[in-house]
Amino acid sequence: MNFRQRAREPLELNLIPLIDVVFMLLIFFMLTTTFVHDRTLKVDLPVSESGSSERAELENHVIELDARGEIAVDGRRVSEQELGGVLAKIADDGRPVVLWADAQVVNQRVVTVLDQARRAGIDKIGMGTTPPR
Repeated sequence: MNFRQRAREPLELNLIPLIDVVFMLLIFFMLTTTFVHDRTLKVDLPVSESGSSERAELENHVIELDARGEIAVDGRRVSEQELGGVLAKIADDGRPVVLWADAQVVNQRVVTVLDQARRAGIDKIGMGTTPPR
């Protein structure tokens, strides 16, 4: 028997659906990503039952105070002597400030930083906490 061979159509790989799916995934991940402050210092925030579980807004200034007493302002380490000048600069723009003080830090260090912030003219300052687990 002599069967006729059909002419084969050239195979095509249609990439348009693949590109659509990749773009949809890209948009999904861009919209669902939470923007979190990167911490300069290792700070374990104290637990608060009545505190808000919302994160500080990205435009807020952040002062970090770790258990060893090191200080960072907006991701940059500063000494205690430099702190007053740095706080005076950020007080000019009027944005709120969030203080992330480690749970193990001595209270006097927190009060000292708060005093310097007040002297620099910062009126809006909040304390960072974590919700109970």
